[in-house]
Amino acid sequence: MGFAKEPRAARRFVQGALTAAAAAACVAGIGLSTAAQAADSSKVGLGLPLLTSPFWQSYNNYLPKYAKEMGIDILAPVNSNNDPAQQITDMNNMVNLGAKGIVVGPIDSAAISRALDSASAKDVKVVAVDVAPTQGKVAMVVRADNRAYGTNACKYIGEHVKSGKVVQIMGDLASVNGRDRSEAFRACLKNYPALSLLEIPAGWKGDVAASSLDSLLTANPDVKAIYMQAGGVYLSPTLQTLRRKQMLFPAGDAKHVVIVSNDGIPQEFDAIRKGEIDATISQPADLYAKYGLYYMKAALAGQTFKPGPTDHGSNIVQLQPGVLEDQLPAPLVTKANVDDKNLWGNTLK
Repeated sequence: MGFAKEPRAARRFVQGALTAAAAAACVAGIGLSTAAQAADSSKVGLGLPLLTSPFWQSYNNYLPKYAKEMGIDILAPVNSNNDPAQQITDMNNMVNLGAKGIVVGPIDSAAISRALDSASAKDVKVVAVDVAPTQGKVAMVVRADNRAYGTNACKYIGEHVKSGKVVQIMGDLASVNGRDRSEAFRACLKNYPALSLLEIPAGWKGDVAASSLDSLLTANPDVKAIYMQAGGVYLSPTLQTLRRKQMLFPAGDAKHVVIVSNDGIPQEFDAIRKGEIDATISQPADLYAKYGLYYMKAALAGQTFKPGPTDHGSNIVQLQPGVLEDQLPAPLVTKANVDDKNLWGNTLK
C-alpha cells in the first residue's frame, strides 16, 4: 500500500456524493445528525487507503460482489488517498452517516487509533484489513502473515543468488506491514552471509523508489537482487529504472537481477512470464474483501472468535489482548505456478 497521491480534485471518489447528501439534508431542514439517525442501521462503511495501486483497485472491485452475496448493505467506498488524517475524518463521517460497522484498510497503524476510539464510543464495529492497528478496538484484523512475506522473499533470493548485494525497497515503516516485511527480510538475510543488504525507505511511493534506486544503482552497479515490498507501486518504476540503466536482463541470463515482489497483481504475473522478475507473494485481495465483510457481518450479529485454525485454510492468532488476526494464506508465485487459475491475479478480466 501507500503510494503516489492522486490529484486533490479526485481525492475521494465519493466525496462529492457525501457533500451532496449533507447539502440535501440541510435544504430539507434536517441536520446531518438527524439524517444519520434515519440511516439504515445495517449500513456498513468501507474505507480504502488509496486507489493508485492495482492491488487496492482490485480489492475495491471485489467489495460489492461479496457484499451482495452476503446481503450486506454498504455505503459507497471512501478513498482516503494515503492520508492518515483524512482517513480519520472519513471514518468519523461514516459514523455520522449512520454506519454501524466500518471495514477499513488502515494507512498508519498508530494514527488510526483516534478513529477506532471514536467508533467504539458509539458502538460502531470496525474490521481492519491488510494493516493491523497498534492501538484501539477492532472486531478482527484480516491480514496475511507479513513477516512471512519478508522471510519467503529472502529465502527465494538466498537460494538463487550465491553472493553479492541485495536491495530491499521498503514500505512505510509507520505501517506494521512495512515494519514486519523489513524486519523479517533483514533477519532472514543473516542466514546468507555472502549476501549484503542495501535498503531504500520508499514509503509506498513509486517516485521515491525510482529516484532512490537510480542513485543506488549508480553507486552499486553490481547489485544482484531486489526485493520490492509492494509490486503495485514499485514494479513499474523498478523495471523502468533497470531498463534505463541497461540492467534489465531476462531470467536465465548471467546478468539477470533476481527480483522478488509482493502483491500478486496481474502486472507482476506478466513480468514473471516475461522473465523480468522471478517471483511474487500473492497477497489475497479477493479474500481480504470477502473475509473483511464476513467478520463485519459476524460482529454486527454479536459473534466472537477465538485463536485457532479456521474453516477457510487460515489461522486466527492473538496479536495482543483482545485483538485477533485472521492470517490468510499468501502463496509464493513463480514461473512454475504463475498460470494457476486459482490465483486471484489470474481471475481478473
